[in-house]
Amino acid sequence: MKIVAVMPAYQEASRIAKAIQEVLRYASIVIVVDDGSEDETAAVAQKAGATVLRHAINRGQGAALKTGTLAALRMGAEILVHVDADGQHDPSFIPMLIEPIKTGQADVVFGSRFLGIEAEGLPSSRRWLLGIARWFNSFILGVPHRMTDATSGLRAMTAEAARSINFTQDRMAHCSEILRLVTRSSLRFLEVPVKIHYTSASLAKGQKSTDAFKIVWHLFLGFFH
Repeated sequence: MKIVAVMPAYQEASRIAKAIQEVLRYASIVIVVDDGSEDETAAVAQKAGATVLRHAINRGQGAALKTGTLAALRMGAEILVHVDADGQHDPSFIPMLIEPIKTGQADVVFGSRFLGIEAEGLPSSRRWLLGIARWFNSFILGVPHRMTDATSGLRAMTAEAARSINFTQDRMAHCSEILRLVTRSSLRFLEVPVKIHYTSASLAKGQKSTDAFKIVWHLFLGFFH
């Protein structure tokens, strides 16, 4: 099956080459969407073997993911994998992520940090924030409580599922939006355990506690879009 990985990237010139090379062990093509970076992200990604698309301005991770997903479908992807560019996601778990799709058990598979594999370097403050996000998704957005990871960016889906998941959030709210769209549809979905590696650099660049309020606001606006 043709597996295409979609990797949104912003200012990741120092880390993206390794991420691409590791993902290419499990995917036929890696599409990097450079979301308006001012460094050499695009050039480094292309040299590392990725197909590179660029946004002229920084539109947000959700927008970059949307651009890459549409491109993957045009390129004939049968299975799409969404993966981060900063090296937090362990690509060796991609086979486990796509196995339920290949065997016909699921249309969408989410990677979870909370199914028995301890995330490396996850601070207690971030764990607390993720718990709040899970509560919000469950009680406000109607996501089934059995879904353990509210904001996982590591996921896989069939091409048919990708065409049907019309997410519109440009920035970080896209994770909750995708989760809500999938779990409220007729798509078959499940979670599998994955390993996440946090470093001081990725934590410094990642979501802050205050971003939770922005995500809630963007989701609220999205209901009236």
